[in-house]
Amino acid sequence: MARDPDTIQREIERARDALADSLDALGEKASPKRLVDAGKESLQERLSDPRIRYGLMALGALLAVAFIRRLFR
Repeated sequence: MARDPDTIQREIERARDALADSLDALGEKASPKRLVDAGKESLQERLSDPRIRYGLMALGALLAVAFIRRLFR
């Protein structure tokens, strides 16, 4: 069954538009800026946990004491 050239053209344009929308969505999803922002947000969320925050503070203090002790030996 032969199809009308105008119908074929409209189908091609719809498929092209759908592909463009899909590519735009993928480009937005894989955007480096978006990934960096998501990483920052995740890190800030984890650091807001008191167990992690105080643990890192204790580790920093321990390293500082070890460094100062080594300087004066």
